[in-house]
Amino acid sequence: MGAKVQAHDPQVQSLAQLMPGENTVRLARSVSFVNDPMAACEGADALVIATEWKAYRSPDFAAMRKLLKAPVLFDGRNLFDPAEMRRLGFHYQGVGRRSA
Repeated sequence: MGAKVQAHDPQVQSLAQLMPGENTVRLARSVSFVNDPMAACEGADALVIATEWKAYRSPDFAAMRKLLKAPVLFDGRNLFDPAEMRRLGFHYQGVGRRSA
């Protein structure tokens, strides 16, 4: 569909490491890995958190808002409080939670 993904995972540095045996050449056109969690936010339309790594539990939300095109956060692990995220100016959606 044309989406570009900037991904970060402290345990994964490449698409081949994440998906051995898959067609990584085709996927590499749309998925890139960055070395810093905040770099994944830079210029992104939204942020999706899909793991519970410690590095993701206490981000600099003000810096994150500046890096994202829009303050949209989909939290697949429900790491953050919806009311607090709304107070910080984010459109926040936790999996299985009402949107804030």
